[in-house]
Amino acid sequence: MAENKTKPTESSVTDFIYSVADETKRDDSFQLIKLISDSTGLQPKMWGPSIVGFGTYHYTYESGRKGDAPLVGFSPRANALTLYLAAYYDWKEDMLEKLGKHKKGKGCLYVKKLSDVNLDILNEMIAASIAHIKSKYPTSD
Repeated sequence: MAENKTKPTESSVTDFIYSVADETKRDDSFQLIKLISDSTGLQPKMWGPSIVGFGTYHYTYESGRKGDAPLVGFSPRANALTLYLAAYYDWKEDMLEKLGKHKKGKGCLYVKKLSDVNLDILNEMIAASIAHIKSKYPTSD
């Protein structure tokens, strides 16, 4: 079975964020770090070259694939801030309606800028995503 490419690294989160060319994405990234750290008590860590992750959990899929992943993470991509949340939890659609301007993927939320979304709702979604993951998988945090 293939090894996961996205793993925690010793790279500096601060250096990574300062390397983001777009000033709004850079500022929003620092704001996200503060929001997530303050609400979860977890500290940011680089996962691979471009994901800022918080916490760790170990998963095993029905296929037998195993690995570790951050409980929640984000990446300041070229087109949007990409937030990595649990793909499934019961009330997600209701919360998404209240969130503000965004796009969604299976386990990702895409936000152009944080000023487009309700940060209280985003914070609730992050907390619910982490609770959902912790209810299903063992965590290191």
